[in-house]
Amino acid sequence: MIDRIKEKLAELIKEKLGLMKVAVALDETNVQKMGRTKLVRARVRGGKIQRRKKVSAVKGYTIRGGKLTRMTSAERLKRKISQRKGKIKRKAKMARALIKRKRSLRKRKSLGL
Repeated sequence: MIDRIKEKLAELIKEKLGLMKVAVALDETNVQKMGRTKLVRARVRGGKIQRRKKVSAVKGYTIRGGKLTRMTSAERLKRKISQRKGKIKRKAKMARALIKRKRSLRKRKSLGL
């Protein structure tokens, strides 16, 4: 009995480690750090594919004309406000989607599906 449990645990640990290695490998292939900049390779945003985009790896700096430049205080403030608005909008949209999903699942359950 104990041997079976140990075997099962070892199997689960091996599986989880394999999944973690795959996740780490995917992360590494997507973003490559190059000194003070990062190179984001292929990614999908809103159904569109973005390729080879350089972004800053340093807080408070952005890339302008291929060079790393310090963000102005106005730009930092605008970005901060925009991110806050975006967070609220994303949260609200997700809440609506979850309500609709819950409603759909309830309807399916009542139909016996």
